[in-house]
Amino acid sequence: MSKHVFLTGPPGVGKTTLIQKVTQALKSSGIPIDGFYTEEVREGGRRTGFDVVTLSGKRGPLSRVSSDSSTSRREYRVGQYVVDLVSFEQLALPMLRDVNHGSDADKKICVIDEIGKMELFSQAFIQAVRQTLTGSGTVVLGTIPIPKGKPLDLVEEIRSRKDVKVFNVSKENRNSILQDILAAVESCRK
Repeated sequence: MSKHVFLTGPPGVGKTTLIQKVTQALKSSGIPIDGFYTEEVREGGRRTGFDVVTLSGKRGPLSRVSSDSSTSRREYRVGQYVVDLVSFEQLALPMLRDVNHGSDADKKICVIDEIGKMELFSQAFIQAVRQTLTGSGTVVLGTIPIPKGKPLDLVEEIRSRKDVKVFNVSKENRNSILQDILAAVESCRK
């Protein structure tokens, strides 16, 4: 019996777009939903970083391209990006805490897009995600990267959980998979 739904697939395949479509559909049927997604930040046609955008409309930087290669104060880096841990935690953690302290009467949906390398620099985030997955009153709708290089502990943990349904998003199925994801989320709420 699945309690949570995760999407996985290569970067740029459309996981966030699907999450946004599912979120819109659930919202319009009056289902309580909160969470965040990550959005590319582009300047002059090139990607300069990512923002965290909460479903309540707050936005803040997750990462930006670093101009200098010298690592001054303790920096968290993924490739060319420097992760703004403080900004990320200020947006993501209060939302996860609220979700975990709600009533169980009505199962809420919590969007976590994504649980990836940048987000996993935050130990507090890892703990909050684990708590949300084990709590009874919340259905997590999230995204995880496809395995690449060194496995990410939390990602593999989620992938192998018995109570998680994972959808593999591809260019071929991304336009036809929406209803299946919605149905899976709906059945998790029962």
